[in-house]
Amino acid sequence: MKNNSLKILCFLFSVTAFAQPKAKKEFTTNGKKVTVYTTAENSNLRLTSTDNLTFSASKQPLEIESSVFVEPSKKFQTFMGIGGAITDASAEIFAKLSKEKQEEFLNAYYDKQKGIGYSLLRTTIQSSDFSSGSYSYIEEGDKDLKTFSIDHDRQFRIPLIKQAIAKAGGKLTTYVAPWSPNAFMKDNKNVLKGGTLLPEYYQTWANFYAKFIKAYEKEGIPIWGTSTQNEPMAVQTWESCIYTAEAERDFIKNFLGPTLKKEKLGNVKIIAWDHNRDLMNYRANVIYSDPEASKYVWGMGFHWYENWSGGASMFDNVGKVNEAYPNKGLLFTEGCVEKFDAKKYQFWANGERYGISMINDFNNGTAGWTDWNILLDQNGGPNHVGNFCFAPIHADTTTGELIYTPSYYYIGHFSKFIRLNAVRVSTAVSRSALLSTSFLNTDGTMATIVMNQSDKEITYNLIIASEKTVVKIPAHAIQTLVY
Repeated sequence: MKNNSLKILCFLFSVTAFAQPKAKKEFTTNGKKVTVYTTAENSNLRLTSTDNLTFSASKQPLEIESSVFVEPSKKFQTFMGIGGAITDASAEIFAKLSKEKQEEFLNAYYDKQKGIGYSLLRTTIQSSDFSSGSYSYIEEGDKDLKTFSIDHDRQFRIPLIKQAIAKAGGKLTTYVAPWSPNAFMKDNKNVLKGGTLLPEYYQTWANFYAKFIKAYEKEGIPIWGTSTQNEPMAVQTWESCIYTAEAERDFIKNFLGPTLKKEKLGNVKIIAWDHNRDLMNYRANVIYSDPEASKYVWGMGFHWYENWSGGASMFDNVGKVNEAYPNKGLLFTEGCVEKFDAKKYQFWANGERYGISMINDFNNGTAGWTDWNILLDQNGGPNHVGNFCFAPIHADTTTGELIYTPSYYYIGHFSKFIRLNAVRVSTAVSRSALLSTSFLNTDGTMATIVMNQSDKEITYNLIIASEKTVVKIPAHAIQTLVY
């Protein structure tokens, strides 16, 4: 009887122990191997597995050594994904590809094994410059939105979005942005060249967002969030609309936020700003200091078009917003290399620009990073105002071939190896030629990205506590170390 009781107690203890939630394991290098993936200029290395290393005991590094220091116990923001925009231009070019090339393209971006595993998606509300022409979902002058229809998008854009979601495993965090209200709603009576939203149409325009979101969700495309306005301080030759910080604050507080809540869309996140890093601090101060506006805002989106000059961009502004408002999100919402030139498809500095921006933005608190067009043609379009740009992948519509640029591979060093809900951990370098960031994935693996901006191969130590491994990185290269 005594033995039976003991067995029952042991069984109950084992069941109880099994039922308890498992504590999340702290990262350790014990027994871990390091797989190194490399992309380098003047080589055939493109996300190529180049080394399998092991950790060994480490001592105080010498001053002459190059090192990357990772401290897994110091954790920061949770990763929400990396992706690109499905614009009208991208969808129109995709539709011209053969079925085989369409499959290759979808795998390249959205398949985690065959491609680089995109998990974010941005798309437009109505037309942008990357459309074959300006268009609207309503007839001009329809302030009651009785003629609202997304039929235009059903031809090219919605089919591609659905295929991308399916290829990504059934889920892509999707958010949207408007480029301009209709002409009759604006003071310049033009969807192009800036202008402002007339106060008497604030409610009409807020209703427009709700109708669009509901229409897309009815198509089976869940909408995670919307920005108030793409680039609200830029008067462009294409679709654009100006909001001062105060105007955006008041539109969110009095119209957009309450309308989404009333329409049972309160779960849809509102992204403020959606413009360059240069003025983001002022915009944050104005909107977040108003509690009634701030309560509706998930966080801030930003772009990279402020006076880029060989890496000298305004990354500190991202960190300053994060420092001042740690409970608000940060999301890179758009970036591309402008001034398309087909002779520069393989121009390496274009890829390096992505690496520099992504590492700095993540290290300053950014949760997700979204490229601009996922696909453009051999002319950098279509674009109805001639604003031709680069994309990570181009399609030559005369030959039907896909052209992969260095930007695709640089982005892939992040998107392929950092998975959803990973947590950024403290990472620092001992030499200015190197840049680095690290994320701890939920499965316990670490992804450390290291970038060499110099003209020389560098040997560096990856040091974690009292363990290290020694790695070589070619000149003008990016590596992901998975361990």
